[in-house]
Amino acid sequence: MAADPATPKFTATRDGRVLRVTLTNPQRLNAIDYATMAGLGDTVTAAADDADVRAIVITGEGKAFCTGADLSAMSGGIGPEEVMDCASRLVTAIAETPVPVIARINGPAAGVGVGIALAADLVYAAESAYFLLSFTNIGLMPDGGTTALIAAAAGRAVANEMALLGERLPATAARDAGLINAVLTESELDDRVDMAAEKLARGPRRAIELTKRALNATNLVALADALAREKAGQVELLGSPDFFEGAAAMLQKRKAVFS
Repeated sequence: MAADPATPKFTATRDGRVLRVTLTNPQRLNAIDYATMAGLGDTVTAAADDADVRAIVITGEGKAFCTGADLSAMSGGIGPEEVMDCASRLVTAIAETPVPVIARINGPAAGVGVGIALAADLVYAAESAYFLLSFTNIGLMPDGGTTALIAAAAGRAVANEMALLGERLPATAARDAGLINAVLTESELDDRVDMAAEKLARGPRRAIELTKRALNATNLVALADALAREKAGQVELLGSPDFFEGAAAMLQKRKAVFS
């Protein structure tokens, strides 16, 4: 029986003072649909009002972290503007929640998955992970706040190369560029994530909240404007001939011929 597209594909479980969130769409490499984006945004937002939650860990089930929006599941009368608003709300919730968020990048992060990862406060990746903005390959532009998040962490040169060329950035290169905190073996990844989460969980919640707010006020000042620009551009591009050609070429496993 096919999964209900209206059912969010993630789990959220409490481990002491740590909220562990796992995307659970491994057969689609954790591509994220509207219901999952909305539910995950609600979960992260609600954690801000729970004094017993001191850290959030976000990861993916199986071999991938999140490979972007699941376009095959974006149906049921949900328009591009609603999808973009939902994605923006999720990324904003991760960045603005007073609870520190750790991204456990267990495999590829692509599209909006890159935005979800980089909106987190600490990012730890497995050696097999990579980061990919392949939007221009199908006639679209980056979204999920990535036009601001990558530049804020790694600078304009890395952001331009990822966004314009649409090529993979291996985890080690992402670390060397300052995009993420560390690259670890599969056996080391959980230990590093757990160590950071437990330290945050034992820390002073208000002091950590104010520290996160101050850091973001300096480093993520451009995020809201970037999300607005991405929405306007993406809504336009989703109705363009180049997107239809790019999407068709991807499905047909051929090289796109753009206008």
